[in-house]
Amino acid sequence: MKRSTISPSSPTTQKSKKVKLSPDASENEQVTATSEDVPDGWTKVEKRKKKKTKKAELKLDTSQPKFMYSNGDILKRQRAIGVENAQVVPKVVVVLVPGITPDFLGIPPLPTSALRNPNLPVSIPLPPRPDPSNPNAPSVPFIASTFSHACPTRAPGDLTKMHSVLSSFFSLPISGAEKKRRLEAQLKTKASESHTPNPSEYILNVEQMIENEYPIPSYMADVDNERPPGWVETPQEPQQDGLSQARRKVYGIDCEMCTTEDGQELTRVCMIDYDTQLVVYDRLVKPAKPVIDYLTRWSGITAEALATATTTFSEAQAYVLKLLNPVSSFTPKPNPFSTQKSTSASPSSPPLTPILLGHSLESDLKALRIAHSFCVDTALIYSHPRGRPLKPGLAWLTKKWCGREIQIRGEGGHDPEEDARATMELVRKKVENGREFGEFKADMEGLFERIGRAVKRSSWAAGTGGEKIRTAVIDHGNPGMMHGSKASTCLGCKDDEEVVKNYVDVVDSHDFVFVRLMGWQGSEAVRVTARANPSDGVPSGTTAPPPPTEPTPESLSSTLLETSARLQTIHSSLPPLNKRKAAFEASIRKGLSVGQLGEGERWTAADMRDLEEAVELAKRGLLFLG
Repeated sequence: MKRSTISPSSPTTQKSKKVKLSPDASENEQVTATSEDVPDGWTKVEKRKKKKTKKAELKLDTSQPKFMYSNGDILKRQRAIGVENAQVVPKVVVVLVPGITPDFLGIPPLPTSALRNPNLPVSIPLPPRPDPSNPNAPSVPFIASTFSHACPTRAPGDLTKMHSVLSSFFSLPISGAEKKRRLEAQLKTKASESHTPNPSEYILNVEQMIENEYPIPSYMADVDNERPPGWVETPQEPQQDGLSQARRKVYGIDCEMCTTEDGQELTRVCMIDYDTQLVVYDRLVKPAKPVIDYLTRWSGITAEALATATTTFSEAQAYVLKLLNPVSSFTPKPNPFSTQKSTSASPSSPPLTPILLGHSLESDLKALRIAHSFCVDTALIYSHPRGRPLKPGLAWLTKKWCGREIQIRGEGGHDPEEDARATMELVRKKVENGREFGEFKADMEGLFERIGRAVKRSSWAAGTGGEKIRTAVIDHGNPGMMHGSKASTCLGCKDDEEVVKNYVDVVDSHDFVFVRLMGWQGSEAVRVTARANPSDGVPSGTTAPPPPTEPTPESLSSTLLETSARLQTIHSSLPPLNKRKAAFEASIRKGLSVGQLGEGERWTAADMRDLEEAVELAKRGLLFLG
């Protein structure tokens, strides 16, 4: 309540009353209300909501995120960094540059001894002055001039192997709410499973097929189906008038390939009936072009065995297509109750498209050049111990869940019948034991899945509701098939230059951006490859390429400087912290006075101090290296 000034001549014996002003009245009008407006001289000013909103905005403006070393966690060898005021971080950009070693930054090697704490922060020295005697000393000036300390990290793995850094980075424990939701979904699924389970429950949907690069039949999805000549697809299943009780035929399949002048070609195909366990088709296939490499270690195919092959690729493809055709594989049965003497039989049940089982089945379909609509893939219905997007191997799955070993012929290669039977056994185990059978890390989820459920905290503070967080992955190759599959935007690039260009295009419109630069590794890759046996992996009958040479200091230094320049471009393309300051100065240049500007458009000395503090904090950021 605000007390107004009362004139001495005003009556003082009148009873006081409280008057509520309209919330639409301006702050100026509310403050200057006097006893002339209200007889008793009292005014009630409703400014709680406005004050609360203003306080929240002020807190958001003055609270700056800070990276802080956590001494307790460092001593416990858990983690070294904590973040204060993380809720006000407007944007996160992660840049991964594999292969940069401490010597490029002028810091000592990171500790590997079990007796030394690996989490202690490492001071990064300032960029060295140019040394005339060594002008090509390798360095990354951007890192030394931008960051003061590095926090050592450690990639996952065991005593003899290093696991995927990306898989570890993009996977995190699920929250309590998500764990509860998953448990409820499992109970609901079990309650609804009153029927006898069968392999059809694990048929891949269109999204899964696209995500795993399956050839898609044209009638399933409007995707790019322009394929080279020789491709075929199974016909679309006829429409059913009612609920069909017929059971689909199920086949297990495995194909072997060899390398020819045209790339990998089919050399053997084996198909087994899921119900009878009988082999329905097993043929060696004669490639159309001369064989360069029989890939015996994996395929089991030898020159002597393939010399006996008489089946052509077209014949093998046509036979497999016939088995998968719901019409050609359907044999009508006569109706014993029919009074007609006609020999034409009425179908006892409508034809259904058979199901095809396989492990990484998309490879077999590509080898056969067949697009099929009903597929079950054991590489997808079972999980890898380190979680998705990694896929488990067939031999490992069979040993883990079936208790027997396959593919133990060594250099003799794989047996497609053995692999097809193992695939069917894994599917049968899954059907008998339910969806949770064979799952690992059920308490983990992808980083982008977690972010996808969250909303911006700043949107709540501003009263705009739950605005979704937008994420982007910009990487070499096809990240959409792996770690970037759940991101809002995923861009595959052919080189670092394209990575930086795409990053500049998307950084303003996304809140979390992951970037990987790998171009500089060309020099390092040459250095590593030079130590290997140059004849390794060279097909027989061909000449081994000349061994690669060590990179020159000039080429190594030049490549590192290019990477440093790209890092500088990425850093400088971040949205500036002083947009409001620039807008204020532009308004003043247009001739507007401070009084004509709104409260959120003004730039004060306090704002300048906040900006200086934010810039200083940004300068003292951290670089995470592993």
